[in-house]
Amino acid sequence: MQKLFLPVAAILLLCSFHFADSPLKGSWEYRGGIINGKLDAAPTAYKLQRDYDNEHYKAKVIEEGQSTQIYEKGDYQLKDDTCFETQTYCMQESKLLNKTIKYNYTISNDTLKLLSVLPNGNRVEDYWVKLK
Repeated sequence: MQKLFLPVAAILLLCSFHFADSPLKGSWEYRGGIINGKLDAAPTAYKLQRDYDNEHYKAKVIEEGQSTQIYEKGDYQLKDDTCFETQTYCMQESKLLNKTIKYNYTISNDTLKLLSVLPNGNRVEDYWVKLK
């Protein structure tokens, strides 16, 4: 009986932990940003959205009257205030394919801010708003 208690207690202890969802989990819409110090307005002819689950993201273009296009997919990991994204699919030729990009991120209210220096030297600051 005592031999059975320890394994059962260990399993119950492990089951009691709740692994929280990623703070990025959900759908986000691009609202503009700054590239190399210059404002980059969100497009008006279409919408850019990103869907995150706990490990992956999917980026898509939504244009009225057209079917939604997935233009990028990838994996990500969060560590403290840093998001490491690895692009695993891109609709167009990409120099970032299978490369991990480090972003500093913050979430304030419903806005996600991603900051990075891309491998080509461009400084980017993107703003994404969480969709309800």
